[in-house]
Amino acid sequence: MTVVSETTKAPGSSSAGQAREITVAHSPDSDDAFMFYGLATNKVRTPGLRFTHTLCDIETLNQKAREGVYDVSAISFHAYPYVQDKYALMTCGGSVGEGYGPMIVSPRPFTAAEIKTKRIAVPGKLTTAFLALQLFAPGIETEVVPFDQIIPQVLEGKYEAGLIIHEGQLTYDKSGLHRIVDLGKWWGKVTGLPLPLGGNAIRRALGPELMPTVTAALRESIQYGLDHREEALSYAMQFARDLDTSSADKFIGMYVNERTLDYGPDGREAVRRLLDMGHKAGIIGPEAKVDWV
Repeated sequence: MTVVSETTKAPGSSSAGQAREITVAHSPDSDDAFMFYGLATNKVRTPGLRFTHTLCDIETLNQKAREGVYDVSAISFHAYPYVQDKYALMTCGGSVGEGYGPMIVSPRPFTAAEIKTKRIAVPGKLTTAFLALQLFAPGIETEVVPFDQIIPQVLEGKYEAGLIIHEGQLTYDKSGLHRIVDLGKWWGKVTGLPLPLGGNAIRRALGPELMPTVTAALRESIQYGLDHREEALSYAMQFARDLDTSSADKFIGMYVNERTLDYGPDGREAVRRLLDMGHKAGIIGPEAKVDWV
């Protein structure tokens, strides 16, 4: 799915009277839709720039970022060390769990110790959820399943447990599943920090003038959504996957808030700590050198 938003004025654009295209990619989720609402609907305009939005699942975006496909891309923080040669991290647009995050769920009420011996369905090996799971249970057996199929396949008995992200964090109990571990809570106990899950990365090839300009446009879009919550929520509902309006509003509030405008010192430290721990544990190959725009 692709959406185009643009401006009619074009100072500094690629050619006279023509706006410079900025390709943006993010997940088809209610929180990302809320975040990009201002840009996707032309409520927020940046003279000289035209934004085209491509929507696809986060594991696909992680892989596309390794190829440098999009100018701006939502990525899992786990993926950043593998794309840092092509991208820097934007200071806005992050999804950060404040004492909550990806969850291990199961039809049976296993203990935290028991779950480490089970085979877990996971949403992708470059997701931050997978990184956190590996830190929680080194060497745990996993199998990749599309994120929206994890709960159904666990219910069918194909897996004894699943690692859920996105809206599943609010809906798993309706399916009769038990929450075994909330990795956001576990991370908070271990580090005293929030759990940074996903961020927005910007292609270094845009250069030192465009990178801050595009970052400012995204921050303005986030602020617009927060300031016009009802209309932004209404737009985001088309991506809310089985959530009613109240639940979607709750989910968006979990992952689009003041910390999405800026991570804050502890949020930035959490990103560094997460990637450093992953590298030292041998889960992440390259050492991360975090650059913020």
